[in-house]
Amino acid sequence: MTTTPDKPETEQVIGTFSMSEIGQEFNWRNCWYPVTFVQDLPKNDLYSFSLYAEPLVLYRNQDGKLGCLADCCPHRAAKLSDGQIIDGRIECLYHGWQFGVDGQCLHIPQLPQDAKIPTHACVKSFKVVERQGIVWMWAGNPETADEKLILTIPELDNPAFVSIDIMTDRPYDQGFCIENLLDPAHFPISHHGSDSDRKNAQPLEFEVLQTSIAGFTGRYRNAGKPNENWIDLDFFAPNLIQYRLYNIGKLGNQAGLASYPLPLSQGRCRVLSRFYRNFSTWKIKLQPRWWTHFYRSRVLEEDMYFLSGAQAEVERLGQSLKKLYLPLKTSDTLVLEYRKWLDKYGSSLPFYRGYATSKLNVSSENEASTPSSLDRFERHTKICGSCHQAYQGTKLVQQTLIGVAIALTALAILTDDLVSHITAFTAVLAVSLAAVTEKMKIKFERPYQRP
Repeated sequence: MTTTPDKPETEQVIGTFSMSEIGQEFNWRNCWYPVTFVQDLPKNDLYSFSLYAEPLVLYRNQDGKLGCLADCCPHRAAKLSDGQIIDGRIECLYHGWQFGVDGQCLHIPQLPQDAKIPTHACVKSFKVVERQGIVWMWAGNPETADEKLILTIPELDNPAFVSIDIMTDRPYDQGFCIENLLDPAHFPISHHGSDSDRKNAQPLEFEVLQTSIAGFTGRYRNAGKPNENWIDLDFFAPNLIQYRLYNIGKLGNQAGLASYPLPLSQGRCRVLSRFYRNFSTWKIKLQPRWWTHFYRSRVLEEDMYFLSGAQAEVERLGQSLKKLYLPLKTSDTLVLEYRKWLDKYGSSLPFYRGYATSKLNVSSENEASTPSSLDRFERHTKICGSCHQAYQGTKLVQQTLIGVAIALTALAILTDDLVSHITAFTAVLAVSLAAVTEKMKIKFERPYQRP
């Protein structure tokens, strides 16, 4: 499915999904899920992830074809993602069984050469495609996959638009992430000093234009400015939240934010975010991707601590959100629309928390409290192709500078006064540059801390 932008004053109709509304249950299997940005997919290596706690592994064969398999070897249940790619096949490192992109077992070292590979020696596979620079997987039967249902952004097919793409892990449920994304009222307070200013906090006017099993469309504007342009804010099931702004500064300037929270497990989600626009595009084109991620990571991390804390408190209290929340019409309209959408359509989801109902795995380990889940390196740098490469380069430069400083210091001790002074100065310069690279390295490792 392609989301289609309309003019600000026009209602947007949600596209038709090929899923039945009989029984008012959303079929989460018959959907496309964004797995990673193509540029962040490791070359010649395995990429592991999960969907609703179901472990999966993604890779390319020698012909560049993508494959997505259940991350479990049928032999003795070892994780295939712990293995390696051999001649375009996934090889399990336990006993060397090899599998193709379709999940078929192609080689078992322990079988005689004339023996047939057992029929059940295969791995469940999922259909995967590339669209708009993202790898998408169909969670249901591959034969029912309809590529028209992929939630692409039409603006990104227009060369006039450029985007900043960033992928981050969040130490809380997909539901809390979506709730936060549907809440523009928090921007002036939570993102004061970065994307907004607390003096702009004010009542908002919301309109829900249409709701169905496919999601809902809405819009908002400042309540005290009835002539101000509406900002479109929509939720498309299973996991697209999209902002669209029009005529920014002058007629024709457009910008948007598309966020895809992927439910890794209960208590964890991975978000693919795309900030796009059709003006001042040269600034985005000139900046290295990893450099733009420093700022975007800060903005995203400004929400992280209190959302983790809110989820922990909701879990501790063990009550429904209907009993815990005190919502306002002028700030929480779309948040409630989402939670009530889950009440109405989400009963078949593996887990969810609606406004009045929920289905949770109480024995599921909540990873939100682990320190590593808050580190920028674990949440972003490790899974971002550009940031990880820049991080490794920064470490190499730092180590080289330290080595040069040590060598020059030793040389200064052994030489005469003039040469000693020159080498000592150069050693100090190398140490100073190493300190600068240390600050740069920290930006890849540690999350933003509020002053």
